[in-house]
Amino acid sequence: MEQSLAIQQVIEKIDRALGGSAELTEDAVSLLKEIRWDLNVFLQNGIDYKVVVDSLDDSVYITDAEGKVLYVNPAHQKNTGILPEEVLGRYTSDIVAKGDLFTGGSTLDVMEKKTRIFRLANVTKNGASGVGYTVGVPIFDDQGQLHQIVVTSRPVLSLESLRRDYQHFLDSSGNARDTQQVKITKKNSITRRMIGNSPALKKVATTIDLAAPTDATVLITGESGVGKEIVANEIYNASKRVGKTYVKVNCASIPANLLESELFGYEKGAFSGANASGKTGLFETANGGTLLLDEIGDMPMDLQVKLLRAIQEKKITRVGGTRPIDLDIRFIAATNSDLKAKIAAGEFRQDLYYRLNVIPVNIPPLRDRVEDIDLLCDHFIELFSKKHGRHLTLTEGDRQLLRSYSWPGNVRELENVIEYLTICASSMDGGNEEMIRGVLDISQGTAAPENFTLAESVENYEKSVIESVLRSSRSLRDAGEKLGVNASTISRKIKQYGIEYPKGKN
Repeated sequence: MEQSLAIQQVIEKIDRALGGSAELTEDAVSLLKEIRWDLNVFLQNGIDYKVVVDSLDDSVYITDAEGKVLYVNPAHQKNTGILPEEVLGRYTSDIVAKGDLFTGGSTLDVMEKKTRIFRLANVTKNGASGVGYTVGVPIFDDQGQLHQIVVTSRPVLSLESLRRDYQHFLDSSGNARDTQQVKITKKNSITRRMIGNSPALKKVATTIDLAAPTDATVLITGESGVGKEIVANEIYNASKRVGKTYVKVNCASIPANLLESELFGYEKGAFSGANASGKTGLFETANGGTLLLDEIGDMPMDLQVKLLRAIQEKKITRVGGTRPIDLDIRFIAATNSDLKAKIAAGEFRQDLYYRLNVIPVNIPPLRDRVEDIDLLCDHFIELFSKKHGRHLTLTEGDRQLLRSYSWPGNVRELENVIEYLTICASSMDGGNEEMIRGVLDISQGTAAPENFTLAESVENYEKSVIESVLRSSRSLRDAGEKLGVNASTISRKIKQYGIEYPKGKN
């Protein structure tokens, strides 16, 4: 309750200051009263966050952006045997390098990648060999810069608990990636990753080279998994705004009732529950830089009007505000939806479509650029060999099998398959055809049995495609996005075809 006592003492000081309010300006009195009110609300809620964190069973380890340890809770000492004074004020990189307290963990990876990270850590104090799993979370300031890193951890009590908890982590982190809303980059840390020499991809590259140096709005279309964000990254990297703020917003993952305030920001008191000081919107955050509006086809109709106005007038107004804010933003939009079909169905504004579609970039599906599959395989083999410490060799027969597959999940599905093979088939010296057929559910023959009707053949093929995509998907939603349908359709097809799928994994 130390925090509550400290706040009460601040309130008493404010009261004493207000007692001599004749010496204060009207603005100062108003500000002090507002602060006093906010502090009282905090006390009435009865939440002392330090007491809460100190009471957790999980270890909490907090550093600044450089990895300097700022705080550890009592559970950290209990779970690891490491005294607070052994880590406080020290840099995590030095602690890990010395190796006498612990090795591994997620702090250093969060510093590098600026994203949520799961890693195992090994406690080495006094010759111990305790293993724990950690989750590191970056905290950014209002300018999108890394401010602090919070790592929570728990010891692994048994191999069975590790298996159970790790699978739970994979499921939850997969869902977190599905619902990830915003990424903000303030430096040129994005590398070019478009891989392939097919005529279709060369056409895309030519369009990028022509459009990137300009400020023209670009609309990127293509099936789920083809690499729309990668193309957006390439446009940013080749633009004159490279190195300036780059904000990525997933319009489908932010609830419709919050999307407007997230994009445009809001003024103090704009609505119930709003931040007392208001909030800067993502448009303002991206000002001077680039804004990627991913899944633009899922933006609500009422917001489409405001987006159109913002692009045309280069101005926005915060929710609850009256002051226009000038914009200097390069817009990039991306979608796997058929926007023309949505326009016909009254779900997307035609005028917004024309405003976004200044430079159209359509990324062809992987099945239409088979020439790229070998290069992509080589890239992913190199990537996952380094990541997992394994080596994978594909024979020409393996590669031919991969080239003959239709890839409904596109490059993302191929990436998942190569990672699977790197882990599970790396001990084999080539000749992985049986394993590839298994993971992709490819039968030895391609012709349908003579006694099957066309409808039955279509159903069998649909079942095999769904089973294949499910194997490389984190959730029903993920599978639905790859196939261009919603999760409820996938769920219905699973029941219709009797497909085996773990209950509760949705």
